Amino acid sequence: MDFSAPPIPDMTLTRRRKAAMVVHMLLEDGNTLSLGRLPEPLQLLLTDELGALRRVDKATVSAVAEEFTAELEAVGLTAPGTRDGAIAALADHLSPVLAGKLRKQLDSVRNGDHWHVVVDLSVERLVKIMQSESIEICAVALSKLPVVKAAEVLTKTPGERARRITYAMSLTEGISPDAVRRIGAALAADYGQPADQAFEKAPVQRLGAILNSTVTDTREDVLEGLEGTDPDFASNVRKAIFTFKDIAPRVKPTDIPNAIRNVDGDTLTTAIAAALAGEEALMNSAEFILKSLSQRMAAQLREDAQERGRVKKDDAEKAMAAITTVIREMADAGVITLIDPDATDDAEED
Repeated sequence: MDFSAPPIPDMTLTRRRKAAMVVHMLLEDGNTLSLGRLPEPLQLLLTDELGALRRVDKATVSAVAEEFTAELEAVGLTAPGTRDGAIAALADHLSPVLAGKLRKQLDSVRNGDHWHVVVDLSVERLVKIMQSESIEICAVALSKLPVVKAAEVLTKTPGERARRITYAMSLTEGISPDAVRRIGAALAADYGQPADQAFEKAPVQRLGAILNSTVTDTREDVLEGLEGTDPDFASNVRKAIFTFKDIAPRVKPTDIPNAIRNVDGDTLTTAIAAALAGEEALMNSAEFILKSLSQRMAAQLREDAQERGRVKKDDAEKAMAAITTVIREMADAGVITLIDPDATDDAEED
């Protein structure tokens, strides 16, 4: 440190110089800053301003820190601030064609850096890269990801493939910056554009929605056929289906009162009566509903169900479907959250 240099008087501090001081203070406190997201010209300016600093007296440092804190406290909304930032924030919500055109206009892309497009891809899209590209390309791509995201991508990559990619990372030390830029550009071109899709939802979701509305016999017949042809697809479809049997394992007790409030009383009584006289999974859901209600309401509903007596199969399926439809609609609207069966299985294994 140059102790012979005089302290910098406050009058020479431009906003750029103050910004450099704030960055330096944050780094000295051990903070990690995502300065790489700034356009390169701004990174250069910041470096020059920080390099121009020598000694700054304590009063000036305190004044700059207080000014910075005051500006932070006065902020009510943080917007992207740049056209690049706006494009990155909106691209996933625009039409695929327009989003692709806008991404090509990004300043960082025009300057030769396409990696931010790759880094911002979904984990599922990045896993596809890990499974489709050469091991060397995957090693470079994994190296460019933030640590947390890279760990998630690696976890979802098949074991043998993941091991080969991690080994290849040890061979990337000598790769040139130009090669890394070219790899980023190629990956951004191949994976950065959303693919044109004829359907908004995935096949599993589409078939699950259809089977939700079919009668039990048809649904089970279709699933049995799928299990013989494609067991993995059939398993995923079963998870996408939500029927009366799924109420007990997948709905929170506190959500039941709100759900049945939207169901006609006679329909609810019919469904409970049929379920209590049905197979074990149906009985469990019926009892789950009753236990989630007040004692008085549950007792009245149980009594009405007993008086209802035997229910025809068609009437039972219609009544149960009415209840599950209400629950699915509430879940789709974000009013309630269904329990993930996979998460439940993982918790039981732990």
